[in-house]
Amino acid sequence: MGLKIYNLSHTFHQFMPEWPSTPSVNLTVNKFHAKDGVYEINWEGIMHRGTHMDAPLHVTANTPDIMAYPLWRLCGSGVVVSIPKGKWGVITPEDLEKATPEIREGDVVMINTGFHHKWADTDEYFAYGCGINGAGAKWLVQKKVKMVGYGCQANDHPIATKLVDHGLGPSQPHLIEEYKKETGRDPKEDFPLWEDAHKNLMVGGGIPGIENVGGDLDEVTGKRCFFVALPWRWKGGEGCGVRILAIVDPEGTFRFETGQ
Repeated sequence: MGLKIYNLSHTFHQFMPEWPSTPSVNLTVNKFHAKDGVYEINWEGIMHRGTHMDAPLHVTANTPDIMAYPLWRLCGSGVVVSIPKGKWGVITPEDLEKATPEIREGDVVMINTGFHHKWADTDEYFAYGCGINGAGAKWLVQKKVKMVGYGCQANDHPIATKLVDHGLGPSQPHLIEEYKKETGRDPKEDFPLWEDAHKNLMVGGGIPGIENVGGDLDEVTGKRCFFVALPWRWKGGEGCGVRILAIVDPEGTFRFETGQ
């Protein structure tokens, strides 16, 4: 069996880049081989760190948790499309419509923006990064895709988050004037709603959204693959870290068993 398996997740570790909020991820060693004969690490931190999957409950009250995604949404065939973006670039319906390979109904979709190469504890990646807008998320819902992952900082554009004047923000108020100066528009003109893409995708469409896709993403860009991304079976969870696998069969000989 000549399957090739690719990892599309960033490496999880204590000092990994984190979306600008609190608290950070903290790892402490509770037990040591030399002292205790076993090795044990204590983990503390919120779930929205590194490559992770959000649930509707993260952004809207009284909606499904991470365990509520049906299993058929978490694996299946789909595409990795290249939609390169620069500072504050927007992933639009037009981008998705023109993407190659073509995004088909029922596909898993991974979007390579190029920003996974910039994954770091920097404003360049987080505050000045790119993201999809509400209209783009609606396009994916109307296309009836299974699952979506983004090679950038979040399921939403940074200007649609609390970094500016949305929700709990602005946590980085300087971005408001910078955006006005660069674009000639108020951020609320272009992104009037708080995390509109999150809500359209997950709450409106029931589609899992994965943030900070990376790893071997370039190696499968432009290909159709089989994907697996399994979050925790966690009752009440609003999100969690996830390992994404992209699988291709160069020889075309692999077949699933019938189960009989």
